[in-house]
Amino acid sequence: MNITRENIDELNAVVKVDIAKEDYSDKVEKILTDYRKSANIPGFRKGHVPMSLVKKQYGKAVLVDEVNKLLQDAIGKYLVEEKLDVLGNPLPKPQDNLDWDSDAFSFEFELGLAPEFDVKLKGKKAITHYNIVADDKMIDNQVDHIRKQYGKLVSETEIAKDSEVTGKFTSEENGIENVATITLDKLKGKTNPKKFIGAKVGDVIKLKTKGLFNDDHDLMTFLKVSHDDAHDLNVDVDFEVSEINSRELADLDQELFDKLFGKGVVTTVTELKEKIKTDSEKQFSQQGDQKLLNDVTEYLVDNTKFDLPATFLQKWMQTAGEEPMTEEQAKEEYEKSEKSMRYQLIEGKLINEYDLQVQFEDLKAYALEMIKGQMAQFGQMNPSEKELEDIAARILSNQDEVKRLSEQLMSQKLLDLYKKEANLKTKEITYDDFVKEFYS
Repeated sequence: MNITRENIDELNAVVKVDIAKEDYSDKVEKILTDYRKSANIPGFRKGHVPMSLVKKQYGKAVLVDEVNKLLQDAIGKYLVEEKLDVLGNPLPKPQDNLDWDSDAFSFEFELGLAPEFDVKLKGKKAITHYNIVADDKMIDNQVDHIRKQYGKLVSETEIAKDSEVTGKFTSEENGIENVATITLDKLKGKTNPKKFIGAKVGDVIKLKTKGLFNDDHDLMTFLKVSHDDAHDLNVDVDFEVSEINSRELADLDQELFDKLFGKGVVTTVTELKEKIKTDSEKQFSQQGDQKLLNDVTEYLVDNTKFDLPATFLQKWMQTAGEEPMTEEQAKEEYEKSEKSMRYQLIEGKLINEYDLQVQFEDLKAYALEMIKGQMAQFGQMNPSEKELEDIAARILSNQDEVKRLSEQLMSQKLLDLYKKEANLKTKEITYDDFVKEFYS
């Protein structure tokens, strides 16, 4: 067997594989001999079928199969030995006139080569890393929410501004019938809440779904309609009041503190607010880090210049998926995924240059911290080491979980790298302002 390569340009090459009879003949002969032993052909005893008949019936299929196996093995070894960094998979050139009755064969494969480039993490313009803080207003709102959540329900005779109202939404024509509990602050505008004020148990309130709630997605919750139906839903519904309550706020006392955080962890309102601030900002830091990760990714893709073997990749995409694509579909898919491909190459370069490896011990430590955090959310603050180890062992025995956690851990390693090496500036911002600026 002989393999040669012709570099078309820096990003494209053609590999030619020449296969001689001696490369495959012994293997083909052995397989046909085994076939002969077990072949069941009418008119011949098992194991006594003439080899000429076996070759006539099975020879070409066996030959094709063995040559294809040789090809795949040879190309794979060649790429490793030559240390070729390729994109996609080698594409066989069409050979309509291939003569399988010949003793020798030649095959050609197109290769898309990964480009050479440098990555500069420190740009001239600093990227903002947002330090999201919980301000006094937010903390006070959270305290109010806690007091309402743990407060007592008091039955009322008519609906007031701060009432919790239970009733049934119905629209026979549109198949809507659902019991829900709502608060008036969910309702949009001034007119909708006014329709509820003063209503009593048994009253029926006529409503229009269009513009009923501040968030159209609430229609999914309160009317039990689908996501698609919730958007631009414009029908008449009735709401029959069945229960009216106000909520007596819970006292900020030691009983409530212990219920929230465990015995003696918080003992004063000041400590409660500090705990809310600390816990909130811990969650906010994850959002700030994710924003940084997204911004650095965008910066690297926009500022790391290199060409891709676009024509090759589009040809490869036509046959790479479960369903074949047309030339036009592949071009469209390439345009959609080009940025992602560029970042994968940049990320791979950074991982190699900075030796960012995910070792098993790192993965296990990461899994243990994740488990502790999840258990803490359910009030299990001090699980035993054995309990943690057993859960971690189960998780790490699942290959899908290992893959998912490895990707998360590598993202964390890249984030740590960006914080250390990239040109960053820190900006303090309240959570409300952060949401308004980037998600509104």
